[in-house]
Amino acid sequence: MDVTLHLAQDPEADELLGRSPLAALVGMLLDQQVPMEWAFKGPRTIADRLGADDLDAHRIAALDPEAFAALLSEKPAVHRYPGSMAGRIHQLCQYLVEHYDGRAELVWKGVDDGRELLRRLQELPGFGKQKAQIFLALLGKQLGVRPQGWREAAGAYGEPGSYRSVADITGPESLTKVRAHKQEMKAAAKAAKTTKR
Repeated sequence: MDVTLHLAQDPEADELLGRSPLAALVGMLLDQQVPMEWAFKGPRTIADRLGADDLDAHRIAALDPEAFAALLSEKPAVHRYPGSMAGRIHQLCQYLVEHYDGRAELVWKGVDDGRELLRRLQELPGFGKQKAQIFLALLGKQLGVRPQGWREAAGAYGEPGSYRSVADITGPESLTKVRAHKQEMKAAAKAAKTTKR
């Protein structure tokens, strides 16, 4: 993996995401209940606070959970909920150590079927179906990981030319389109809720 991503909208953070499979997974894990840029800047912030150039699943899994939570809670916090997200990252790293020798890229490396890759992503702590499909779409659209049937396995997020998720963000213009789509979805959900009353 060595591509330029534009998810954090910060050159150093995006550079790490583009070369580090674990940073990309952690960014995706953090991408909830905070602005996307904040989430995807998280891996760079964590690496900096650990005094490292990259994230290391073995090192994070071996850290004391409370000390790791304190690290994420330092100002500015890595997430709106730094304690619970530290726990999730810790669990993710422990899972990667147990199942993939701590190497995040082994989750997808050599997998030749999109459904199998989706299944593997969904087994990761903190990755439900939607998050797994978005990450699968990101792998396929921007990181060159394209097992047979990956678009179908990613569902609507795999559609070419769509602007639904982080998988479709390649710069400021596409970011604006993805934001607009998300606002439309929120408005539609709110309208549906109101009509049910």
